Order: sequence, then structure tokens, then C-alpha cells
Amino acid sequence: MPRDNFSDLYAFIAVARARSFTRAAARLRVSQPALSYTIRELEERLGVRLLMRSTRGVSPTEAGQRLLDRLAPEFDGIEEGVQALGELRDEPMGTIRITAIDYAIRSTLWPKLAKFLPRYPDIKIELINEYASVDIVALGYDAGVRFGQELAQDMISVRIGPDIRIMVVGARSYFAGRDVPRTPRDLMAHACINLRTTTHGSLYEWEFARGKRSLNARVDGPLAFNNAYDIFEAAKAGFGLAYLPEDLVRPLIAKGHLVSVLEDWCPTWSGFHLYYPNRRQPSRAMTLLVDALRHTS
Repeated sequence: MPRDNFSDLYAFIAVARARSFTRAAARLRVSQPALSYTIRELEERLGVRLLMRSTRGVSPTEAGQRLLDRLAPEFDGIEEGVQALGELRDEPMGTIRITAIDYAIRSTLWPKLAKFLPRYPDIKIELINEYASVDIVALGYDAGVRFGQELAQDMISVRIGPDIRIMVVGARSYFAGRDVPRTPRDLMAHACINLRTTTHGSLYEWEFARGKRSLNARVDGPLAFNNAYDIFEAAKAGFGLAYLPEDLVRPLIAKGHLVSVLEDWCPTWSGFHLYYPNRRQPSRAMTLLVDALRHTS
């Protein structure tokens, strides 16, 4: 195969790892139709089907899996070699892609990045908001941010934020004519604003703990969102109860706009952690970023 076709192989690896033309196209910064055409051309030149396409996504054929297993480590090695050359520069450079939930981006990452980025103008950061447990290597991310208990295996993890308490709140207007819930089971009689996660497409179950007792509550209500800030706005407007981080809601509780309930049941979670693959030689840009994000008590 001519050397100028290596880009086609790189595109194939991206699609096979992401199991999606859409996600791979976003990573490669090309259009989805162009990427599909590239893969079709590659399959025609090789004379073999590499990917199976269905309504559920994309998966490698037997031939595609064999090609992926053989080529992916080689291409990874090339990328690491090129990256290593960049370390010879006086100034660190490179693009770092991070997946995180919106609350982590606004509350923890951005305040630190706003100070970090001006010091290193050749470092670029991409922050991707998603409520999903993803394979960061397969999807082309350099790192992910999740609560401590959600860390992936075979990853280096670094705490980047303090512990976070979760609270149940509602607007003062919402409680007019309604009983205040005393236990999590009382939530069945209330309108609750749900979070729909993208990992399984299901509604998130609210978690509670008191002493040694813990339970999850499936709540119901007129609204569901896939991010914390829309839930916050709906709760402020009186549409129902919300399950949100304390530092997000505490200022409005202090002003009397929101009312906190079930405080003796509300859990405290291990704070946000940055996790990334256990590589022997992280880039200089990544090392600097980790140090900048690291939480100091």
C-alpha cells in the first residue's frame, strides 16, 4: 500500500476505537460523510469489509479487528514519538482533550484553567461535557474527570477538588401547600427534576445515606435534563425538587430562595479526580496540567 494511504488507516483506527463515525469525525476534525467515504475507499482497495455498520453503531469485522490489533499499537507509538519531539521545545505545546460533566467543568476545571492557560499559550485544552462513563482511550480523550468512586481501572488518578455534599432543594414557592419530605421515601409524593444519563439512557437514582444505612430513590416528576445547570434553573423556578451539589445551591438557601430538605440523609461524595492512562512518559503539557489542577487541602 502506498505511504500516502496511511491517513486512511489512521481514520479506520479512529472509527474502530470510537465505534462511531460521528465521534471519530469529531476527533479527526472532518465531516462524517467525508470520513465514511474514506473508509469505503479503504475497504475497496483492500478488498475486504473492515467495519459492520448498524443502527446501534459500528463494530470491526473479524478482518477489521485483526487489522486494528496489529496497527493501533504502531500508530500509537508514532504519535508518542512525535509528541516526544515536542518536549525539546522551549515552550510546552499540544492539545489535551478532557471529558467531564458540566458541573466539574464550571466549578473545578475552569477556575484553574483560567490561570493556567495564559502561562502556556501553545497548550490547547478541549473540554467535552458529557454524563457518561466512557473509554477515554478508545474515544481519543487524554483524560477524564469524575467523582472519586467512578474512577476507571488501569488509570492514574489525581484528586483535583474537595469532597462534595449533595443536597435536595426546592423553591420556597414549591412548598406552598405541600408537606416537607422527612425521609427519602416521601419523595414519591413530590415532583422531582430528574437527570438523564447518557451511559445507559436511564434516569439517575438519587443516593442517600444516614449512619450505616444507604438507599437509592427512583423519583418522578414533570422534567428531566441531561445537565445540572438546567435542573438548577428549573428548581429555582419552582418546578420541583432537585438533587444538586451544595456549593451550587447554598447561596440561594442563604437568601431564602431555596429550601433544603432531608439534610440528615444527604451524602458527601469523594471530590473530583482527573484520571488518565498509565503511560510511562506523559507529555510535558500533561504533566504541567496535572500539577495545575491538583487539589491542595
